[in-house]
Amino acid sequence: MKTIALLLLGCLAVASSYRVTLEEDVPVHDGKTSSWVRGVKPNPSHELTLTVAMRVEDENLNQLETILYEVSDPKHKNYGNHLTIDEITEVLNVPTGNVETVRSWFLNNGASKVISNPNRDMLTVTMPIVYVEKALQTTIHTFTHSKRKATRLHRASSTYSLPHDIAKHVNLIGELLQFPALRSEGLNNLQGSGNWGNTCTNPTCSGLVTPQVLMQAYKFPNASAAAKGNSMAVAEFQGQGWAQADNQAFTAACHRDVEVAANVGGTGPPGVEASLDIEYIAAVSPEIPLTVVYSSQYSLLNWANEITSNSSSALVHSVSYGNDEVQQSGRAYMLSVNTAFMKAGTSGRSILFASGDQGVCGRSGCGFFKKRFKPDFPGGSPYCTVVGGTNFHGAGIGEEEVWSAGGGGFSDNFPIPSYQASAVAGFKAKGGLPKQSLWNNTGRGYPDIAALGGTKTPYCIVSGGQFNGVAGTSAACPTAAGIFAKLNGVRLSAGKKPLGFLNPFIYQVGEKGFNDVTVGSNPGGGLNKVGFTAVAGWDAASGFGSPNFEKLAKLV
Repeated sequence: MKTIALLLLGCLAVASSYRVTLEEDVPVHDGKTSSWVRGVKPNPSHELTLTVAMRVEDENLNQLETILYEVSDPKHKNYGNHLTIDEITEVLNVPTGNVETVRSWFLNNGASKVISNPNRDMLTVTMPIVYVEKALQTTIHTFTHSKRKATRLHRASSTYSLPHDIAKHVNLIGELLQFPALRSEGLNNLQGSGNWGNTCTNPTCSGLVTPQVLMQAYKFPNASAAAKGNSMAVAEFQGQGWAQADNQAFTAACHRDVEVAANVGGTGPPGVEASLDIEYIAAVSPEIPLTVVYSSQYSLLNWANEITSNSSSALVHSVSYGNDEVQQSGRAYMLSVNTAFMKAGTSGRSILFASGDQGVCGRSGCGFFKKRFKPDFPGGSPYCTVVGGTNFHGAGIGEEEVWSAGGGGFSDNFPIPSYQASAVAGFKAKGGLPKQSLWNNTGRGYPDIAALGGTKTPYCIVSGGQFNGVAGTSAACPTAAGIFAKLNGVRLSAGKKPLGFLNPFIYQVGEKGFNDVTVGSNPGGGLNKVGFTAVAGWDAASGFGSPNFEKLAKLV
């Protein structure tokens, strides 16, 4: 008996000391490839902020998904019956004991602060690098972007792990291995070619897309009454800040009031991405209070944690950042982001993401010998609304065509959701598809909708005191988000609930609410010449097309 007892104690000791490597499917940066260059070791006392995603049981996630679809489906009896933070916490049902176990372990291993979010599914850990490396058995380096030397971040340059007794409660520690993709400089400093002249007073804006061009194209009114309780927000990361002087200069030149009502998380120096997002979501809907949610580090998990932990966060969120599914995201990371999106939609929030600016090949390219399309994430997520890019087909305001570099395709990770099954099947039935070896026939299709964003139709912005012509789905996304924020105003003024997760509504409305795009395809650049082609109805290049406010306002 004594021998058996000793064996049992030995097994328990091994089990408690056994470590589990997390995110094994995410390649560790080799110090040579990618746009990020590994540099020196940072100061050991420098504190990192880590986002720990707690494990949620599958049955609870399935219940959350069921509720999401019920409260987002205009045909369901529970449409608009969004949940509170406390009700979502009850659905997720993460045991407080698990949270306390993980929290205590980090504090005992050098963390200066550990905060649980209200839903108990994420912890924010503040910890000096020297203790991060020891606790997670990894190495942290400073990485610098090869083309933007001032842009730096801290990432793990080796795998990381947790003791088995802690790892069993944790999905991942966010953004230790992930690297953000930065906006291409080739989408800036573009010239206008439109024949509508200049609707702003600055000469740089001549022939560029301006608020008045969007107003005519997408049929939204010059002035709208503010609906009580309405709100919208943009997310900015990685040094993309804004300046009041830029907003004022845009307002004066382009005759649309741009005002930031609230700023969460501080701000960085003025950047093109932030200026574009802020100036155009506000230009579309100047009557709706705008919040800028900023983080110095790119972290979708931190951002999602911020907006789902605050019951007064904005009803519509526009995000112009993303990466490829295959590039750096990892399965656990994408699932954790999906959970956050489901929470947002269940609470009545609309999340819109840009589809990317490299066509079907994504940021990592299609490859040469084993050629395959590279779907975007969060573009491939079934739980957010993805906005592709278009140009005007002619030189004037009118019919649109697919921007050849607009992101679109089918997820390699997530299946076709029920809300789009019929639309996707209809698209495939029309034929003319790229060969099957290039894409996943059973994956979630994106984008859901589109808006102007191509290099033929750049937008006029002000950033750092300079007027500039810029393009990208980063322009399309805030434009579409502003229109849906305005549609929320229509509903709120009528005593209805906000739209929340948009996709069930979008796919039920279909062509009746959008300007269908039937010209063009999205192969992207480089050697690839094959993409998805726009057809009547939904397609994997332009979704259902661009929003028509007049039509949609009658359907919400």
